[in-house]
Amino acid sequence: MIPINLLPHRAARRKAQQQQFFVLAGLTLALAGAIVVAVHIFFAGRIENQVERNKYLESEIVQLDKQIDEIRKLKEQTQALLARKRVVESLQTNRTETVRLLDQLVRQLPDGIYLKSIKQTGQRVNVIGYATSNARVSTLMRNFEASPWLEAPSLIEIKAVTIENASLNEFNLNVNISRPQEENASRPKPAVPPAPKT
Repeated sequence: MIPINLLPHRAARRKAQQQQFFVLAGLTLALAGAIVVAVHIFFAGRIENQVERNKYLESEIVQLDKQIDEIRKLKEQTQALLARKRVVESLQTNRTETVRLLDQLVRQLPDGIYLKSIKQTGQRVNVIGYATSNARVSTLMRNFEASPWLEAPSLIEIKAVTIENASLNEFNLNVNISRPQEENASRPKPAVPPAPKT
């Protein structure tokens, strides 16, 4: 017997299209959901990795901050030690210079000169004293100029005074302390090793 379709042709076609639409819509929704889940998983993994990296970087930054703080403290300690060293060296140099200054003043002092005061400010020395004549002051300044440890004497003032019925000339002059080059040159040089034999 031949099957006869009693349903209208258009209704059957519409029903088939609806079924096809629902299947495609379901597949599309499933695919979209899978894509959303995959994207979510991907970005969640990226975010988790970034969070871990941020934590690592933060811990490294904390360590670097500690190291920077330690370096700063070491620099401060180094500067303090260098300052102390400079002070000690300055004191030793000043002590030596004071001894040399007094020695040079005694050596360069001509007869007829009497010192009243000596004041050192840095490398400059102020000398106040009495002389029996102006020529004695000139001799003293020439002696200072010829000394390897003294230089650039400059007369500030000279005036006539009377002390215990004696006529004297009170003078005031400055002179600078110098370090002669011979001091460094006189230090023994290290021996040069002999050339290797060939």
